[in-house]
Amino acid sequence: MKTANHKIADLLLERKIEKRKSFAVLLDPDKIDFTTFPDFLELAVKHGVDFFFVGGSLITHYAIDQIIEAIHKFTTIPAILFPGSSLHIDPSADAILLLSLISGRNPDLLIGQHVIAAPLLRKSGIEVLSTGYMLIESGKLTTVSYISNTIPMPRDKPGIVACTAMAGEMLGLKNMFLDAGSGALYPVPAEVISAVRQNVDTPIIVGGGIDSYEKAYSALGAGADVVVVGNGIERNPDLLPEVAASVKAFNSGLQKV
Repeated sequence: MKTANHKIADLLLERKIEKRKSFAVLLDPDKIDFTTFPDFLELAVKHGVDFFFVGGSLITHYAIDQIIEAIHKFTTIPAILFPGSSLHIDPSADAILLLSLISGRNPDLLIGQHVIAAPLLRKSGIEVLSTGYMLIESGKLTTVSYISNTIPMPRDKPGIVACTAMAGEMLGLKNMFLDAGSGALYPVPAEVISAVRQNVDTPIIVGGGIDSYEKAYSALGAGADVVVVGNGIERNPDLLPEVAASVKAFNSGLQKV
């Protein structure tokens, strides 16, 4: 069994305390072209990507192990599992976002899948990042809301989201993930992020609908510690350097002119 560690958890907390922001790229196994993937990884290293999240709500082509192998071969960037179910666990990952879907009332995603995964996670020694996962309404039905059989939280009710995050923190969850979902029309509103930031001390991860420098910078300014970009990079190859520049500018105290 691997020795339990808190390397990535400690890093997230350290960066939060220092007000230093991070950039994560979400890799969907169904959308990876392995012929060009090494080039993409080289680009990610060049632009200072901090984390790779690997997984998704629905995976039809299991290639998580191949993705992690490539990440470890071509980069030193941590590969963190972003599982849609207990089937999406691979012991070669550096860590796992153990997501409890606290915005919904589906018991299988609150605790059920976690019970199934627990023995495997304990045996593997993967670093477990206990995370309160909240879906925020984004203007359209997303894959994650459909697959999870839950209703996203209203984007114009920051108080509800903040109280949910508070409850998650009181239950012992160490991170909060606010997600508008893959292909979202609108990102998580700054007002929602700010309300959560004012009420919890955990690192806050924000994803979904972040498809520009400005949207990334807005999320960071509202209190996000990590911004996540996924499908947007496929539609706009310039998005990776744009978001990377936004994170760098924020950490430098600069703004885009």
